Amino acid sequence: MPTAQPGDRAAILIEGPDAEHFLQNVLTADLDGLAAGEARPGALLSPQGKILFDFLISRRGADGFLLDCRAESAGDFMRRLTLYRLRAKAVISLADQLVVTARWQDDSAASRDHSTASQFDSTALQTDSGWLADLRFPQGSGVSRRYGDAVATDASPDDYDRLRIAHGVAESGKDFAAGDAFPHDVLMDSNGGVGFRKGCYVGQEVVSRMQHRGTARRRVMIVKGVGDLPASGTEVEAGGRAIGTLGSVCGPDGLAIVRIDRVKAAQDGGVSITAGGVALSLSVPPSATYTLPQGETADER
Repeated sequence: MPTAQPGDRAAILIEGPDAEHFLQNVLTADLDGLAAGEARPGALLSPQGKILFDFLISRRGADGFLLDCRAESAGDFMRRLTLYRLRAKAVISLADQLVVTARWQDDSAASRDHSTASQFDSTALQTDSGWLADLRFPQGSGVSRRYGDAVATDASPDDYDRLRIAHGVAESGKDFAAGDAFPHDVLMDSNGGVGFRKGCYVGQEVVSRMQHRGTARRRVMIVKGVGDLPASGTEVEAGGRAIGTLGSVCGPDGLAIVRIDRVKAAQDGGVSITAGGVALSLSVPPSATYTLPQGETADER
């Protein structure tokens, strides 16, 4: 089972008797459904519904939570959480002694049928030296996280990025910038990163409206180039018109956040989709719940 340190990650601890109530009222993830042995995706949004910080959240002890986020943004994330904490009895601290490690099954797992995949059984992980099921990945992928002392690794951060690309798992910094994406854009409506049945949280009104109206038109798609892809941030074009932007790139494989209505129109019209002159094919991630639009699409948002 390959094991790697993803790199550029930090662990933030939120501990105290009011920690869960405080976080439930500001984050997109529904903590009522967060079980021991799980690391669930989530975000802290702007009032306009855009992702300011994305993370994985897991339980830590009786009244604590660990937020696994991008290291570069950890300080700003902690300051923003502190502003929202008000009088809640919760202590926010950086656990810089904890090493973030990921592991996953071998490549054969990626070829299995993911048509009914959502979340895999984490029972075995709950007692396996602190490994937590990473719920961004589909059933059968066996992807898990660990927060603690450094462990032996036999894979690289690039190997981990290839795993993310194969499953359409986007992360801020590599795939989108803070304040540039809605949760739907990066599939948080599919992977449990948004609790649509929970109470209010920051940006909730915008996200709920997008969900109920079905107006999400920008989505993560898996990209395959005829050759090595250009750098992250390169525009994806159809017929000379920008339809999105490349994110994570590993050789000919990558992710892009694109307008799916324009992708469908290009495919139907036989128009080439390119990035930096490299011809691309685009596909819906295997565990995503969206499909390419049929017929007339909604107006731009």
